[in-house]
Amino acid sequence: MHNMLIEKIETLCNKRGIKLTTQRKTVLDIMLKANKAMSAYDLLDLLKVTEPQAKPPTIYRALEFLLEQGFIHKVESTNCYIICPHFQDPQHISILFICDNCQQIIEKHSEDIESQLKQLASQSQFSITHSVLEIHGICHTCQP
Repeated sequence: MHNMLIEKIETLCNKRGIKLTTQRKTVLDIMLKANKAMSAYDLLDLLKVTEPQAKPPTIYRALEFLLEQGFIHKVESTNCYIICPHFQDPQHISILFICDNCQQIIEKHSEDIESQLKQLASQSQFSITHSVLEIHGICHTCQP
């Protein structure tokens, strides 16, 4: 499954005229295999398995590229990164439900909420360039 996602991302990169380097691809692969939010240092530790010389700037450059292209999200409140399931549309507004108990993150998308936010922004003559809504609570599994 994750090989298909990487192929789609590679195709998208080719269409955009950008390069998905081996390092960037490895970081994506690590994130897809983990299937959970990860800190930059967790990613760096796993990257060092295949690239022992990797340093913090290495991982941050890869993460910056993946963020700019909309392939991942940074979860500001927990300082970690997750794969974006809607990477074809980097301008979408992401709604992240974050479980404060197990740290699971579920991403949802709502055209209604996106439309309302764009309308509010327009009323204030504000142009949205990036938006991630982080909502904390307790997931179904962790609820009593």
